Amino acid sequence: MELIGMTTEEVLQRRKAKKFNLWLGMIGMFMMFAALSSGFIVYTASGVDKGIKTLLPVAFAYSTAVIIVSSLSFHFAYRAAKFEQIGKQRLLLFITLVLGIAFFVIQVEAWGVLAERGIYFVNNNASQSFVYVFTGMHLAHIIAGLIVLVRCIIGTFRAPKFADNLFRMELAGIFWHFLDLLWIYIYVFLLLNQ
Repeated sequence: MELIGMTTEEVLQRRKAKKFNLWLGMIGMFMMFAALSSGFIVYTASGVDKGIKTLLPVAFAYSTAVIIVSSLSFHFAYRAAKFEQIGKQRLLLFITLVLGIAFFVIQVEAWGVLAERGIYFVNNNASQSFVYVFTGMHLAHIIAGLIVLVRCIIGTFRAPKFADNLFRMELAGIFWHFLDLLWIYIYVFLLLNQ
């Protein structure tokens, strides 16, 4: 919601700053995961451990499908917002939120499978610990994404102005799709190193 009394130019400058901050934050997240990937590669190349040495839980594949579907549902929510179909937008955002929560639950279930196999965060094979680091850091960002989705849903109940609603959805979409692509990268990286 924009501040009352702001000129159009001030509103546009504020929106530009918000979008810049979002991109800056995502670049930081990307760099963090690139550093984790590099650390994993250097560590396994050192010969101390030779990779994860276990098959990834199938739950990771299920969660990948869930997060991809959530990106699709968000895309359609954004389209509904563009056509001012607030009820449809709200429903699709709720579906996206439920899928995001399902992703989170499936990831935690995958940790349970790893624990059943004797793979813990702290163990003799640090390469296996990286699975928890990658997925845990991603889940922390998913929590942030879920909060963003809740704010978008709440925004649909406040008789939103078209431009405000669309801007909120645009920022949320950039972040949610980024989380989707980030998970696909993490999953493929872990698959290639199992």
